[in-house]
Amino acid sequence: MMPRDAQLLAAHAAGDSAALVDLYMQAAEASPDANKAAFFLTHAHVFALECAHPSTDALRATLIRQGRETPLAPPLAPRR
Repeated sequence: MMPRDAQLLAAHAAGDSAALVDLYMQAAEASPDANKAAFFLTHAHVFALECAHPSTDALRATLIRQGRETPLAPPLAPRR
């Protein structure tokens, strides 16, 4: 099996957003440093948005819980 950094480079080269989501999530889980983990989760979230990955909402929720993302404001009522 290739090291994760080689897998990331290969997925970037192939334009495989779904693989990038999974690999960046794995990198976040493996990182002992909270800032590095948040960096990897942010990348996972960006690629998840690009490919409508099933983990998109969970990634955003995790980033919000960690204080790395801002919750969206509730929608405004329509004007009449």
